[in-house]
Amino acid sequence: MKAIRVFRFLIFIATTAFFLGAPPAWSGLTQDVSHKPAEKGLDKVQEKPNEKPATKAPAKLPAEIELLETRVRFEADGGSRKEVYARVKINDELGVRQFARLNFDFNRSFEQVEIPLVRITHASGGTVDVLPSAITDTPNPAVVNAPAYQDVRVKSVRILGLAPNDTLEYRVITTVSHHPLAPDFWLEHTFDRTGVVSHERFQLELPTSRNPEVRINPATAPDSTEKSGQANPAYAVYQWDRAPSSATTKSQAGESDSAAEADIIVSTDQWETLSIRLDERLSFDGQALQDMTAYENKAIQPTTRAVTPEIAGKALQVTQDSEGNRAKLVALYDFVSQKIKTVDLPLGSTGFVSRPATAILASGYATQEDKFVLFAALASAVELGAEAALTGYCDRKGPARPLVFKRLLVSASDGKKSYWIDPSLEVAPFGLIPPNSGSCAFLLNRLFYSLSSTGHEWENLEAPLPFPAKQRVTIDATLSADGTLSARAKYSMRGENELLLRTAFHQTPREKWDSVAQILALSDGFRGKVSKVTATDPYETHNPFTVEYEITQPKFVDWSNKAVRIPAFLPLLGLPDPPAKPAHAGAASRIDLGTPLDVEVSATIHLPTGTTARVPTGTSVERDFATYTSQYSAKDLTLTASRHLNFILKEIPADRAADYNAFLRAVQNDESQVFQLERAEPTAAKPQKP
Repeated sequence: MKAIRVFRFLIFIATTAFFLGAPPAWSGLTQDVSHKPAEKGLDKVQEKPNEKPATKAPAKLPAEIELLETRVRFEADGGSRKEVYARVKINDELGVRQFARLNFDFNRSFEQVEIPLVRITHASGGTVDVLPSAITDTPNPAVVNAPAYQDVRVKSVRILGLAPNDTLEYRVITTVSHHPLAPDFWLEHTFDRTGVVSHERFQLELPTSRNPEVRINPATAPDSTEKSGQANPAYAVYQWDRAPSSATTKSQAGESDSAAEADIIVSTDQWETLSIRLDERLSFDGQALQDMTAYENKAIQPTTRAVTPEIAGKALQVTQDSEGNRAKLVALYDFVSQKIKTVDLPLGSTGFVSRPATAILASGYATQEDKFVLFAALASAVELGAEAALTGYCDRKGPARPLVFKRLLVSASDGKKSYWIDPSLEVAPFGLIPPNSGSCAFLLNRLFYSLSSTGHEWENLEAPLPFPAKQRVTIDATLSADGTLSARAKYSMRGENELLLRTAFHQTPREKWDSVAQILALSDGFRGKVSKVTATDPYETHNPFTVEYEITQPKFVDWSNKAVRIPAFLPLLGLPDPPAKPAHAGAASRIDLGTPLDVEVSATIHLPTGTTARVPTGTSVERDFATYTSQYSAKDLTLTASRHLNFILKEIPADRAADYNAFLRAVQNDESQVFQLERAEPTAAKPQKP
């Protein structure tokens, strides 16, 4: 995992926008939706431990899925039917809230969702069937203001009258027909190991005529496999029945720790053909599918994009003041990323059906796939190139399926050099992509049909930062005579962590920026009330992103104590943890230090009259992979502190673990140093003679 260093607030800031008003993430449309809506939200409730640990009662869940039955059947034409039945025991009020509404995402252009059963069995006796009038079919919240994507919808059931100790049953049937990528189909399924599901049954029927590739985790082998039907279409039928005794953890069963590997994987596609087909759907401004005859007859070359007068005019307008091809790419990127609003749907939610670039331009909004379509068309209009690539998965030998990818990146070329960009982020500087994009990219390109070998659709994802990564924090604080600390903090960031902070402020309403800064301050170890928060425009990506806020903490010190110790009032530097010892006899992995990063933090603290201070001794540590220095001083009534951490290398060999541990301890020991303050008692004023 890539190391992320400096400022512990980054652990929290990535999720801040979700709690403060950003659009909710959507589970996505695949051909295997689990329909376990409360699984992720079921947290264990702590009970008082018994005196004897051996007899400790298991933690109680707010709700338990006593039985989860899933039946999936694929047809030779790529269609499918999935039926899910769940029986849920509600244990407390939190469980009631978790199951107060069931939501099922689908795309009505090729999917249908039916909910024939929703029933409540009350603990006191009696059953109640939820009426069809309680079921609603509405556009996904992300597309409410995007009419072009109204097929992406949510079917919801509002559950009224649910109470603790009740049992909830529901059945959901999802039918897929005429999927845009048919006749190919794919599926992933992972059995529950959290304890939320007590009993799970899974049945899978596959048409043998399609000869699908099936990969099954050896630790979760099917209980039975049989063939159904003697003539075409014949089906291979797999069945699993997993009770609590068999639902062991991955470590107990010796399963792979890979987060991307599911227990059951099915695919009828190949990576090379998948690359070609997806590229066809995102090319030619939609004309590759509208006029396949021209393509087959080579009237349209595979690398050519149809450019309409509207697209050509907009491209010339956007790039008219740009000198050089790179500057033109930057101008086009700024336009598409910032002027075209991103519709926050997961990758593939439209079945990779794209709109013409002219329609995207006219509407002013786009999914990440359609943003590529528009950018590629604009680039083609000024004789520049762009290719799409999918990221978030790197198993080149695994079964081919598009549902494993999370984002679409663009490889933009100025004729001499290529740059990885992500226009869907809206506030990312040109050439800066999310740090969790992975180590490889799956290129979409129709030229692969002419290659004699396979595997060319995969490319190592190497995206060097377009500028040196820097982070600066300055604190100007005043410590008053009553012990109150008031400070003004300023953050200035450039690099990967900048993107996280930009995104958090961009996705949070301005009136709630105080809440974002409050989380930032708390995670940096600062206590107190945050106010007067300002930030540079998140869209101003050509300069560092800066945030400023004021923080006040009453009773920061107690002057009644003879000696007072205070920290340097600086953010703690988050360094990568030391490497863990390998679990087995295998060789230890290299120590990942992350992208080279230069960090400077400094603080000035003004003391009340009559205060004297003793300052700690600064530290200096130098290695070829990183350097660290600190300085502390006191002059008159002013304390100053500064720390400078500079990571030079991205990684170091495993055999240098001892050297890195020594460096880490030196930094942590220095961060624990404090100023010692003493304050003289104020002298009482002598009474004046009359």
